[in-house]
Amino acid sequence: MLLDGLSPTDLQTLLLDVTRTRAHRVDASRLRSRWQQDRFVRPAAVDPRAHSQLIAELWSALPAEFVGIELSPVTPLGTCAGVAAADQNLIISTVRGSEVISDLTNVLALEAARRRREPGAAEVHLAAHHRMIRAQQFPAGYSAHFSLFALVSSARGRAGRATELGLLRAHGQAWAALLTPILGAERLVITYSTYGDAVLAQQIQDELGPQLPALVGDPDREHGQGYYAPGSMKIMAGRGENEQEIGDGGFTDWTARLTADAKERCLISCVATERLLAATATQ
Repeated sequence: MLLDGLSPTDLQTLLLDVTRTRAHRVDASRLRSRWQQDRFVRPAAVDPRAHSQLIAELWSALPAEFVGIELSPVTPLGTCAGVAAADQNLIISTVRGSEVISDLTNVLALEAARRRREPGAAEVHLAAHHRMIRAQQFPAGYSAHFSLFALVSSARGRAGRATELGLLRAHGQAWAALLTPILGAERLVITYSTYGDAVLAQQIQDELGPQLPALVGDPDREHGQGYYAPGSMKIMAGRGENEQEIGDGGFTDWTARLTADAKERCLISCVATERLLAATATQ
């Protein structure tokens, strides 16, 4: 493309000028039409009072080892594609070399990697709540933007999967502390899959099972294999026919790549807070 030959500064200047010109052509009628029809700008259907109260409850119950982060609405261009290999067409990019956050776990992994590269840095445990937007087409009834409460942890790997077990313990205990007061112990289920790694599955059962009653093995899960390794988790509200999936997570190589250290381990997990709010309404 002709524009590919422009320097980043010249390209940004050109795009800003085009955007300014187009914005000045917008009249009230066109603006009103876009507000009604553009799925990216329509308000969420959630009750903000109930949602805000739920978020406050989550923050108040978060274990002290997790550091809360208030994220910017944007992140460097290519964050999602570079960290999680996502298609850039599914992300809203800006003309200033940034993109609107489409997955806060990618951004938290960036911050975790930065902190892990500091001299003497120990394990890093971060948490954030953020409303994100994605350009993909969702089924009818779903909004293009949604809210997640996420945890991301990173630490150096040790022998015998001790780090993986430690990170999974930290996230399992955190979600138990966050969600048990909201859902009740009988409705919280955290399933895990090791994608056929019988040794790791047995370690999780033996070492974490007694500490985390909500943790249940899911040996048949294949979803997420390749994206997560060596294992994944799913957070459910309810059991049996009444179960609702409210969250997901797993181990990734994100901080290993971002720190250029193959021994770095990273665990991400998150809960869709609007789904969680809906689940509380069905109790």
